[in-house]
Amino acid sequence: MLFRQLEYFVAVARERHFARAAESCYVSQPALSAAIAKLERELNVTLINRGHNYQGLTPEGERLVVWAKRILAEQDAFKAEVAAVQSGITGTLRLGTDPTASTTLALPVGAFCSAHPLAKVQVRSRLSTKELHRQLRDFELDVAIAHFDPDDQEGLQVVPLYQERYMLLVSDDQFKSPTDSLTWADAAQLPLALLTPDMRIRQIIDKVFANKGLEVTPQVETDSIASLYAHVGGGDWASVVPHTWLRAMPVAGRTRALPLTDPETGAQVSVAIHAGTPGSVAARAFVSAATALNLDAVFDQRIPAQATHS
Repeated sequence: MLFRQLEYFVAVARERHFARAAESCYVSQPALSAAIAKLERELNVTLINRGHNYQGLTPEGERLVVWAKRILAEQDAFKAEVAAVQSGITGTLRLGTDPTASTTLALPVGAFCSAHPLAKVQVRSRLSTKELHRQLRDFELDVAIAHFDPDDQEGLQVVPLYQERYMLLVSDDQFKSPTDSLTWADAAQLPLALLTPDMRIRQIIDKVFANKGLEVTPQVETDSIASLYAHVGGGDWASVVPHTWLRAMPVAGRTRALPLTDPETGAQVSVAIHAGTPGSVAARAFVSAATALNLDAVFDQRIPAQATHS
């Protein structure tokens, strides 16, 4: 059995099409098909249901694709480990995040890149919670920063990074009260723009409203943080955002950020890597760099933008 055969097999399982899989592996389709057929002969099993086209994996194929992804990930990790010993950490770290953490990435990414100047970071920041976790477990991501509930942590090594609190982002055109804070019940009375329901932050917000017996239906849903700020800045909507966003995207003009109380709600944001050992040397290095920052202390500092409100 060769690594190349496993790469071709995983490509077919991913693309669900022989020609596209061959193209992604930069080989001809006959060469790819022959390599997979040889793999089946070596294992004495049928891995792929074939007709005129790809018709899915057999039960044996479903099991092998899990092992193949792990084997290939360990191969990549070993190569990276050898390279790191020789010249330091190089290559590209694949980092995934949900919108909650996408505005706070500059700090841990900066710390990692300062410690490992030959490394690069590729960020995927618009993934749903479900897709983020799948890509991490399937070795399509090296590391992720997001909310991880206990049910989300199987097969992962999860390390807490910081605790986020929630603020009401609102324009003076929408809410003119001089108060310095607002309750969740008050927020429920405003026309809201929120992130889409597949995002974990939205699920947390919905749960807080539900626990207070409040039924909230946002008028606007978006998968873009920039769009969320724009809708609030337009004066017609309010939103609920983590206090950490305000450091990277401070409020301006007639927009205010008010702490939400009754209850004062927080949620843990963590960094996670695959639990397989030894795993990616770059991923382990990123976790070390991120956890050394004491981000809770950073985000608890006063936000200058709130002092400039007029």
